[in-house]
Amino acid sequence: MVEHGDIRVVHRGGSKINFREPVITNDSRFLLVPSGECVKVFSTSTEECVHDLRGHTDLVTGVLLRPSNHLQVYSCSADGTVRLWDFTDGILIKTFVIGYPIYSMYASADHEGIIFIVTPLQKLFQLVAVQLPQSGEQLVEARELSGVLSDVSSNPAAITFGQGGEYIASAKGLQLEVYFFKKQKSYRFSLKEDNKKGGKNTFTCVACHPKDDCIATGHEDGKIRLWRNFNHKKEYTYSTLHWHHSAVSSLRFTPEGTNLLSGGVESVLVQWRYNQESQRDFLPRLGAAITHITISPDGALFCTSHSDNKITIIQSCVKVSAVIQGLVKGESVQTDLMLDPRSKALVLNGKPGHLQFYSLQRDKLLYNLDIVQQEYIHELGLQQFEVVKAAFSASGKWLATVEERKQKIAELELNLKLWEYDEQTQSFVLNTTISAPHEAQITAMCFCQAPDSQTTMLVSTSKDGHFKAWQLAPVHTEGNPSWSCNFVGAYRGLLPECCSFSADGSLLAVSFQEVVTVWSPASWELLTTLSQPPGAIRDLCFGRLSCSKYLLGTTANNLLCCWNLLTCSLEWSTCMETSLLLADPLSENMAAFCYQAGFTDLFVFKPSEPRPLFSHKAVCSGKVTRAVFAPRDEMLESCEESSQWLNHSQLYFLTQNMPVPFGWLNLLWILCHLIKLITKTPFHLLLGKHRQQQNQDVASSLSADRTPLPQGSVAIKELLQTPAHVLPSTSFLCSMFVQSLLISITDSRGENQHAEEEMESEKEEEDSDEEMETRTLRPEQAPVGSQATEPAAAPLTKAQVRELRRVKKLDHSWFSGLLDS
Repeated sequence: MVEHGDIRVVHRGGSKINFREPVITNDSRFLLVPSGECVKVFSTSTEECVHDLRGHTDLVTGVLLRPSNHLQVYSCSADGTVRLWDFTDGILIKTFVIGYPIYSMYASADHEGIIFIVTPLQKLFQLVAVQLPQSGEQLVEARELSGVLSDVSSNPAAITFGQGGEYIASAKGLQLEVYFFKKQKSYRFSLKEDNKKGGKNTFTCVACHPKDDCIATGHEDGKIRLWRNFNHKKEYTYSTLHWHHSAVSSLRFTPEGTNLLSGGVESVLVQWRYNQESQRDFLPRLGAAITHITISPDGALFCTSHSDNKITIIQSCVKVSAVIQGLVKGESVQTDLMLDPRSKALVLNGKPGHLQFYSLQRDKLLYNLDIVQQEYIHELGLQQFEVVKAAFSASGKWLATVEERKQKIAELELNLKLWEYDEQTQSFVLNTTISAPHEAQITAMCFCQAPDSQTTMLVSTSKDGHFKAWQLAPVHTEGNPSWSCNFVGAYRGLLPECCSFSADGSLLAVSFQEVVTVWSPASWELLTTLSQPPGAIRDLCFGRLSCSKYLLGTTANNLLCCWNLLTCSLEWSTCMETSLLLADPLSENMAAFCYQAGFTDLFVFKPSEPRPLFSHKAVCSGKVTRAVFAPRDEMLESCEESSQWLNHSQLYFLTQNMPVPFGWLNLLWILCHLIKLITKTPFHLLLGKHRQQQNQDVASSLSADRTPLPQGSVAIKELLQTPAHVLPSTSFLCSMFVQSLLISITDSRGENQHAEEEMESEKEEEDSDEEMETRTLRPEQAPVGSQATEPAAAPLTKAQVRELRRVKKLDHSWFSGLLDS
C-alpha cells in the first residue's frame, strides 16, 4: 500500500483465483482459494466470499488444511512466511517466519509438526522439511530446515505424498523420483524424450493412491501412466491410459481410491475407474482448460480450476453445483474500461467474444454478454471475431459494440452491433447489426451523453478517412426502432483518430491527425478547426460544468494541450508523456496518467487552474492503459483540498506488467490489476479529528488526573489479539488483568484532597485577582528614584495566573515513578 496524504492506492480486485490449487474443508462447506496476497473463503453452496484472510505481504503460493486440526489452515507466501488461520472466524493465529520465498507447501498427518516447502536454494528448487516450533508467541521464527529432495519442479502439481506418508513422489522433466522416509533413500525412474509415435513423455503432474502403492503421472502427450513396484529399482512396472489429446494438467485420486480424475485443455473432466480403466465417465463443456482438480476429504465434492479464472464446484455424481468466476484476463483489453450506468458494474473484454460485467463492490463477476454469438474454436493460429470497441449511452439503455476479424488473405470483417436493455430479461438484447459500417478499422466510438437529448446518437471514426453519425430512427409503425447512418464527415483526406461529445451534446470534436475539428451535431456544420504544435492527437476530452468551454487533448509528441472554445485559441500546453486522459463526469476534474522511466504518475487538475489539485508520483509500475471514474453512491464531504476531487467519484485504473516476485511467475500471475484511489471514510475523518483533539488536549495539559491504564503494554495487546479458544482459562487471567487496572488508594486520597484544596482556593483566587490586575496594569507607579537592574517581565493575564497556581498545587510524584521504572 502506498500512502499520499489522505489518499492511498489499494488493490481493489481482479486477482487470480486459479493461480494455485484450492482446498475444500472437511465438511465441504467452504472453499479456501489463494488469491493475490490473501486467501478467500468461499461458501460452496452460495458461491459468496465469507472471509478474506489477509496478512501476507506478497503473493500467496499455497494453502492446505492443518492435519491435526480440521478447523485451521496453513498458507504460504513469497514473503517467506507460513501463517496459521482459523478460517471459520477469519482470525490469524500464528505466523512462522521461514526467511526464504516459498513456492508451494505440503503436509501429512504422519509427519506431525512438520511441513514441507519448495524454495530456491543454491540456484535450485529444493524440497525442504520445516519443523514448526511449539511456542505461545504469535510471531515465531522457524529456522530448523532439513533438505529432502534437491532439484525439484516449481510446479506444485509435480509433488505429492504417498500412502500413509511413507514416501513422497516428485516429477521433473523426464524423471520420476520417489523418496522413502524410513529408508531415507530415493529411487529415480526415467523416460525417453519421445516415444515411438513422436509423443512427448515429459512429466506434467503426479498423484498417489491413498491406499495402494500406485503412482499416477500425467504427461505432455496426454497419456497417464500408473506406476507400481517402484520400491525396487529394477522391478517397477507401469500401465498406460490415454484419452487426452494434449498435456494432462492435473490428476487426483478420490479419498477411497476407487476413481482417478484427470483434466486438461479439452475442458472435460474425466473419471477413470481404478483397476477398471476401460470404464470412464466424462463431464464435458466446462468452458475452459482445467488447471487444477481438488477433492474434498469426504469425497462429496470435486472442484476444478480453469484457465479463464473460474472455479467449478462439482458433486460426486459428476454434476455441476456452483461456479465461482473471477475477473477474466484475456490476451489484451481492447475495449475501454467502462461503467454500466444501470448496475454500476465494470465492463471490459472477458473471454473471447464476450463482454464481462464485474462488480467492483463484491469483487465478483456478475455475468458475461455474448457479443460475437459464435462458438469459439480452440485452435492455434485460427483468426476469430474479437470485440474491439464498446460504448454505453448515458442512460445505459443502449450498448454499442464493434467486432472484427482479420484474415491473412481476405479483407477485414467488421460488424457494428447496437444492443437494447430489456427490462423483462434484465439483460441486453441485440437490436441492430450493421455489417461493414466502415471500409477500414474503427478507431473510436462514442455516444452523445446529453441527458436531455431528444435523439440518441452514436459517432464512429475509422481509418478509411471518415466519421459516421448513427441515429436511432423514430418508430412510425409497430415494431422495434432501428439504427441507421445519419451523416458521413471527412476533412481534407486526413485520418480521424478520436472523437468526443460535449457534456450538453451541442458540439462534437473529431481529431484528424494533427487537426481538431469542431462540428455542430444539429446541422453538421464545421464550426472551427483548432491547430496545435506538430503531433497526432491521441485523446480528446471536453471540460465539464464550469470548465465546459475548454477542450483538452494529448499528442504523440508528449504535449497536453488545452483550447478555449470561446476564443478558439490555445489556452495553455505542457510537455508530459500522457498515456491516458479522462474526465470525471460529475465534476470539473480531469485525470492525466503520465508514463516515464517505467512508472506512471497521476495528476488531477481543473482545466481552468494551472496548479494540479493532486499529484502522485509512481502510482504504479508499468503503463496505465485504461481508467474510469466511478460515481459514489453517497457524496463525501472532505474539507481538505487535496482529496476533494474524490468526493463525487472514485478512480479505477487498469495496468499491465505489474511486478511479480520471481521470474517464473510471469506467465502465471495475473497481469491485470484493478486499483482504486480512495479517501478516508466520513467515520474515519470524524474519529481522526476526535483523536487529534484528544491528543492536543493531553499535550497542552500539564496535569495527570489519574494513573494511565496500561493500554500499550505487550500483554494487553496480545490478550486482545489472540483468539479466545487458544487462551488460558479466564480464572487464570482475571486476577492479573484486573490488578493492572486498579489505581492505588493513596493516589485516590491524594486526588480527593487536591480537589478540596482547589475548591477552597477558588475564593482566595477571586479575591486576589483584582489585586494582581492592579499590580500588572500599573507598573509605572514604582518609586521614581529606583533603577531597574533587569528588563521588566511581560505582565501575566488573569487566566495565566490562575493556571500557574493550579499547576503549583499538582502532585507530580507519578512522573518520578515513571522515570524509575
